[in-house]
Amino acid sequence: MTTPLPRNRNYRILWSGMFLSELAGEIAYIAFPLLVLAHGGSAAAVSGVAAVLAGARTLVSLPAGALADRVDRKRVMVATQGVRTVAMLSVAVAVLLGNCPLWHILLVAVVEGAAAGIFVPAENAALPQVVPESMLAQAVARNAARPFAALLIGPALAGFLFGLHEVLPFTLNTSALAVSFVALAALHLPRRAAVPKADAEAEAAATPRPGGFGPLLRMPIIRATMAWIIGVNLAFHTLVVLVLIVSGEDNVAPGQMGLMMTCFGAGGLVGALIADRLHAAALSPGVLVIGSTWVFAAVAGVMAYASRGVPLGILLGVAAMAMPVANTTVITCQLSSVPDELRGRLSGLVGLGSELAATAGPVIAGVLSISTQDSAVRILGAAALLVVVAVGATLSPTLRRLTPAGPSAARQPTHS
Repeated sequence: MTTPLPRNRNYRILWSGMFLSELAGEIAYIAFPLLVLAHGGSAAAVSGVAAVLAGARTLVSLPAGALADRVDRKRVMVATQGVRTVAMLSVAVAVLLGNCPLWHILLVAVVEGAAAGIFVPAENAALPQVVPESMLAQAVARNAARPFAALLIGPALAGFLFGLHEVLPFTLNTSALAVSFVALAALHLPRRAAVPKADAEAEAAATPRPGGFGPLLRMPIIRATMAWIIGVNLAFHTLVVLVLIVSGEDNVAPGQMGLMMTCFGAGGLVGALIADRLHAAALSPGVLVIGSTWVFAAVAGVMAYASRGVPLGILLGVAAMAMPVANTTVITCQLSSVPDELRGRLSGLVGLGSELAATAGPVIAGVLSISTQDSAVRILGAAALLVVVAVGATLSPTLRRLTPAGPSAARQPTHS
């Protein structure tokens, strides 16, 4: 009998460990700039810390994916959480002693970003090892709730605690990582299935260089879903930055802007919670992905003419609600279509595409803002990007016929 997810010990540990990791990341993302500003740091210093955090994570995406396929994934997760715990503890101690220079913050930002980037592919690739194929979509849907929950809790908690004392957010960050470290140390990952010799030799021959990403990129389902992921993330980050820009230009109060981002996080959390129900309704994966993209594009178009402030935030939340439904479908189909020995590299490839899109989105938002002073036209520009993605998805035979398991169905781990 299949064990339900709430009673699946290893899934609970994996989910909790990653949630604490994401919560720590959200806290650090706010606490570092606050610390720099509190000690007279410039806007350039704040931007530098944020860029280092994101850049380190982006740079390790592909190597981290290959690493997750070559070594024990549990050891990777435990080791990276241990490194992050020590690094953040050093900041907490330095702040408590009253001497935390910028070079120390930048160094820890590099370690934090890189270690978090190495952790994610190992965690993503380990999911099918602890969850049976029949429950993978449900597990992915529940996982999709984690970042939105962390987004709702982390920044607000970091700001509140920093107001009480500078050391408190770093203490909480360190504690969350330490608990994640201990929990993951108790994780039992089933043995991974051995790759048949003939398959291993064929893969080696097909791979043009170290890293083994060639086989992935030759799979139509991976190429199509990667194009969708990059396109949607590019449009989404463009839209979010434009919403913040036009809200600032229209003198929306800071409290309302904060509430807008709360709506964004809440919408994503609700979308993650209903994603599993939609999958259970036996809707076609292609319908879920393509339909969600069109819904997102339509809502973005409406946002161009919505009142600034909370009404715009509510629409942003509705847009965010559509994305976990599509993301859950895409990730489930990717994991089911890729053999276990390539799942880490798959996660690294997806992570790289997402990070590059997240970097390019604000640039496009800046270009649109320079090109026109009409805020409606700017947001319509982001909506147009989504229409392009939706049209491409609709015309793609691979996405229209998207299924949870492709021709190269994953070899399942050996459970013990």
